[in-house]
Amino acid sequence: MKPKQELQRGLEERHITLMSLGAAIGVGLFLGSASAIEMAGPAILFAYALGGAVMFIIMRALGEMAIHQPVAGSFSRYARNYIGPLAGYLTGWNYWFLWIVTCMAEITAVGIYMKMWYPDVPVWIWALSALVIMASINLLAIKAYGEFEFWFALIKIVAIVLMIITGLGMILFGFGNGGVATGISNLWENGGFAPNGVQGILMSMQMVMFAFLGIEMIGVTAGEVKNPEKSLARAVNSVFWRILIFYVGALFVIMSIYPWDQIGTQGSPFVLTFEKIGIGQAAGIINFVVLTAALSSCNSGIFSTGRMLFNLAEQKQAPAGLHKVSKTGVPSVAVLVSAGALLIGVVLNYLVPEKVFVWVTSISTFGAIWTWSIILVSQLKFRKSLSEEEKKTLKFKVPFFPYGSYIALAILIFVVGIMAYFPDTRIALIVGPCWLILLTAIYYFKGFNKRPENNDKVA
Repeated sequence: MKPKQELQRGLEERHITLMSLGAAIGVGLFLGSASAIEMAGPAILFAYALGGAVMFIIMRALGEMAIHQPVAGSFSRYARNYIGPLAGYLTGWNYWFLWIVTCMAEITAVGIYMKMWYPDVPVWIWALSALVIMASINLLAIKAYGEFEFWFALIKIVAIVLMIITGLGMILFGFGNGGVATGISNLWENGGFAPNGVQGILMSMQMVMFAFLGIEMIGVTAGEVKNPEKSLARAVNSVFWRILIFYVGALFVIMSIYPWDQIGTQGSPFVLTFEKIGIGQAAGIINFVVLTAALSSCNSGIFSTGRMLFNLAEQKQAPAGLHKVSKTGVPSVAVLVSAGALLIGVVLNYLVPEKVFVWVTSISTFGAIWTWSIILVSQLKFRKSLSEEEKKTLKFKVPFFPYGSYIALAILIFVVGIMAYFPDTRIALIVGPCWLILLTAIYYFKGFNKRPENNDKVA
């Protein structure tokens, strides 16, 4: 009889804490926030706070299930258990592809950032180097992955905290501004707090929500955390406050110092803020920070996709070879397959025009909404499956249940409606469903629905 293929619980609480912090902070905050501000003006603060509240409910829903049943595969497994085998299959493969596409963008970003220091080296060489290094890290023990994510996250967090402190010094005491306090009047002086009205806030919501993609990855670590009950609960509970500090706090400072309609026209507001207090190498420092943010995202993506393939193979919804675990407790074959798919991304980035690549990333956009919705629906079904006694003994519950879950689900559906309304985001609602239809066709063609393993719940 073959020994059971199991992952090792090598992630410690400090790894999970910093990983959960880092997951909420992407390249979008450093470079991409300008386009969201352009749509909503200072009212983007409201949009991020609302999005943060929705993500808090989603993460509490995931945490409730993950602490009760800490397994690899996370929401894919819960979807299978509480909605059905097809839902688990679609969610697992959809999330795998979502991260593959996201990582393709991130490794390309690494190449672009490196051009600042090495302008004569082709982008694809840096992209390939980043892929090889991150894949190698993921093939080591889970603790090695945790260590790299710990330091990647720490770099991002320190940069944002320093920016907030520096900015508050300008607002309150006039640091870097000749001793004249800037105050916060820029929040309402240039056309008002919501210069583009309610429509501007609505237009920004889809960008705001997708800035949070990756937070749900905390649930994927459930099968490899040493103390899931304590570590996951702490990480999930701090989601809303992290978003308030790192998104709302940072953007509050930036928009107080600079008129909202000038942000992005003169470079990154982070660079401008550091330059104002006399740090001449600000551009290089921020470039290093966004480089680590891109590497962190790629590292997390390879981790997530490897675990998702491992889980799908365990459920007989992917080739059996993907369930192989190395001596160090890593799903090595699944990690290598994901890295191989990303290698195709390096080639595509070299050959395919950028516009086509942007169209492909729309699957990521749709995939995020799908994943979060599935988490909420799974949790609602999970709660119904419990006896009254089991409900009382749950160690980690969704607040305001069931109303919080229904409201969060309604807001996600509303965001999909916004995407359908605006032409720029409508493509995601064409590509996304087509991808799910293709996956469903493969599911029935391969006969996954007829396998006995798919007719029973997985313990």
